[in-house]
Amino acid sequence: MADFQQTSRILVTCPKRTSFLLHDEIAALDLPIREEFVTGVETEGSLDDAMRINLHTRTGYHVHFLLATFSARDAEDLYRNVVAIEWERYIDEDGYLSITSSVDNPTIRNTLFANLKCKDAIVDRFRQVAGRRPDSGAERSGVVVFLYWRNDHCSIFLDTSGEPLSKRSYRKIPHRAPMQESLAAGVMLATRWRGDDNLVNPMCGSGTLAIEAALLGSNRPPGSLRSNFAFMHIKGFDPLRWEAIKKEARRDIRKKLGGRIIVSDRDEAAVVAARKNAIAAGVDHLMEFEVCDFRETTVPEGGGSVIMNPEYGERLGDEMKLEATYRGIGDFFKQKCGGYTGYVFTGNSFLAKQIGLKTKRKIPFFNTTIDCRLLEYELYQGSRRHEAAE
Repeated sequence: MADFQQTSRILVTCPKRTSFLLHDEIAALDLPIREEFVTGVETEGSLDDAMRINLHTRTGYHVHFLLATFSARDAEDLYRNVVAIEWERYIDEDGYLSITSSVDNPTIRNTLFANLKCKDAIVDRFRQVAGRRPDSGAERSGVVVFLYWRNDHCSIFLDTSGEPLSKRSYRKIPHRAPMQESLAAGVMLATRWRGDDNLVNPMCGSGTLAIEAALLGSNRPPGSLRSNFAFMHIKGFDPLRWEAIKKEARRDIRKKLGGRIIVSDRDEAAVVAARKNAIAAGVDHLMEFEVCDFRETTVPEGGGSVIMNPEYGERLGDEMKLEATYRGIGDFFKQKCGGYTGYVFTGNSFLAKQIGLKTKRKIPFFNTTIDCRLLEYELYQGSRRHEAAE
């Protein structure tokens, strides 16, 4: 069976442009940073460490544990090298496995063919050493093997996550065009809000930004919301060790925040969805919900952050109609949010200019294929604003 203490390279993937945030998450777990690239971070550790990453990372997608690297010119080379791996150490002969891949090899026209050759090599190995083989299919409900193949360089990983870690399991009602959970967590990490003061989230939609903020502010590990990870199906997995890792993480959870989280939307259905999703995430007690226009959202005394994710004019709404909305955001910031730090996440630079305020920071992100920015505004209060103008 697998040795969960043996170390190897671990590749953690993430949304494009969030690797600088993932870098900090991996470092906070006292793991080394071997390399950082556009869509991930490479570290080194054991399968035990991979379990900790799966539990704690907010921006990560998949946690890949390296089993082997080799040179493969074509599918036959791939088969010969994969069949030589001692798969009986990692997969039970009565278990279930699936293959995922990223393939760019001149001899492979269809990625599914590479997946099939990899699967055939694994099950043929089992026929040789055990006389029977595990089931296989597309569902990531058991052991997941990840094939990375570029030209003749090939790496075989165990995907210890299975389903993407962005699937937190709390989004029961997605509503319209919801932001992906890992991206929302990355946006909140970039704001530097950590639960010590107020957070106001008008235009909340299905509540993903606010829920990720509540998880972040209360220091709740996002992986604690999931009941299944691929590492649970690796031969040698110890459920008691997993419970111990989760128990250790629970010690750091904050039951109360230093400020209020105000969530609002003029669409009652959106607020209903946000509340139900927050209940599923176990953070509804940390949030206050309002049905109102964003201009009427409660902004508590004491300062904090106000964050908005308006429509971009790409998938929802029309750019001309949205100009007034973005101008209204600028007015709302100036008139009601003095003493706060304002944030607008948008994928439309023209509409962003309609806000009419000078940005302090512009942080680049991608929302699927849309080039986006998180715009930060320092919103002065009273005389400070007047002094700044002078």
